[in-house]
Amino acid sequence: MTLQDVIWTIALVGMGLVALGFIHVIIQAGKPADDAASRKSAHTAHVLQAWLFAILFVGFVAGSWATLRHFPIPPQHRDLDVKQVVDVVGRQWSWQMTPASVKAGSPVEFRVRSDDVNHGFALYAPDGRIVTQTQAMPGFTNKLVYTFAEPGTYVVQCLEYCGLGHGPMKTTLEVVAAQGE
Repeated sequence: MTLQDVIWTIALVGMGLVALGFIHVIIQAGKPADDAASRKSAHTAHVLQAWLFAILFVGFVAGSWATLRHFPIPPQHRDLDVKQVVDVVGRQWSWQMTPASVKAGSPVEFRVRSDDVNHGFALYAPDGRIVTQTQAMPGFTNKLVYTFAEPGTYVVQCLEYCGLGHGPMKTTLEVVAAQGE
């Protein structure tokens, strides 16, 4: 079962519980109640609310930790222990990358910045799927670490509208096989 299927199942169960809650409220709405029954009902509702909040909070924290702990954001304000470094500068309407070739199989650190406006730095695999992306912002260098599994010609494209020349703002990165492959 994929993560998306799990989330979809949790969402459906949650919607079902909310629907059952509404049905219960509608059924109880027409019944007269004395003071003792009203107090008991209010106490039960408060206890159920507290438990529901606790369960949702623990589920949110656990789900966030489980999904975000593997999120590939390298430390931005210290040197990374990566042998291949590519400096990337975005300008209206071009990318400058030095060097323009890297080796597959070992991590590559991209140091991405912009000289003018915000740009969206995206790397597309030879088959056209996006493999990684980050923002190119003026006055800040974003570090992105990615390991290319397959050699080939990867396309770099801007993902954030940056003016009239945004569409053709593309370049390529050659990923070559490592020695011995």
